[in-house]
Amino acid sequence: MKLTDHRDVNLLGIVILSCRQCGLSNCTTRYLVAMATADLLVIITEVLLRQINYYYFHMTFLDITPVCSVRAVLLSAATDCSVWFTVGFSFDQFVAICCQKLKTKYCTERSATAVLATTCTLLCLRNIPFYFIFEPWVMINNVLWFCVVKLSVYNDPAWVGFSWLDAVLTPLLPFALILLLNALTVRHILVTSRIRKGLRGQSKGEKPRDPEMENRRKSVILLFTISGSFILLWLVSVIEFLCYHITGADPGHYTQSQVIFRQTGLLYVFEIDNNDYLEILTKVNGHSLFLTESRL
Repeated sequence: MKLTDHRDVNLLGIVILSCRQCGLSNCTTRYLVAMATADLLVIITEVLLRQINYYYFHMTFLDITPVCSVRAVLLSAATDCSVWFTVGFSFDQFVAICCQKLKTKYCTERSATAVLATTCTLLCLRNIPFYFIFEPWVMINNVLWFCVVKLSVYNDPAWVGFSWLDAVLTPLLPFALILLLNALTVRHILVTSRIRKGLRGQSKGEKPRDPEMENRRKSVILLFTISGSFILLWLVSVIEFLCYHITGADPGHYTQSQVIFRQTGLLYVFEIDNNDYLEILTKVNGHSLFLTESRL
């Protein structure tokens, strides 16, 4: 799929979700719009501002050292937001399914907005140190050009600690949290399903319609599609991180196949993930949307 197709899919997803005609709660819609927006920012920052500029243009203003340092901060912040918005969405769905008492207070549009805004602010502040890891490669006419990682980043204990902290926050800790939340959600659903079947007489062969379980099933499909895609697609980055720290490989001296492996994994994380949950939204809610339009 072409880059423009991925960009258009993200834009289409934002528009569709913003119209709030997908049969989802306002709270869930807020998280999905935030995730789609963060993914789109990653694609714009990584592909349009870095990759295309690197391969098709030479010495533009984007290559000035302060500008490319800001670019690195924006990419890292957008990546962190996309990852942690997914964690926030998973926790929201966990509360909605498993914690009925807390659901009325937490699963609201106002709470979702507050969580997303706070998360975004903290992550942007956390990524400011990335601005200072670069130094200019060359000076031409008193202008600093290009960004080269400082050697001290690989040797200074403070930078090494920051590198480990960055890896833990994205994506190792989100990995663990999403797996934990999904496991607790599945456990709760299985227990609740047995109890409801017993109360509704399904154990005796009857099969009455259970709207509550149908709604939960749709929520679980959406939750597992997004979180499952996150886990599978981020495995590439986790493997790359382990290879970097265990084998001591320097990303600056990666072979061509290693670079392709790293970049392909990053792009698939943010492009396919959106396509997956948009497809699920279409399948789950397409019939109801068709009925609504046919009545107008």
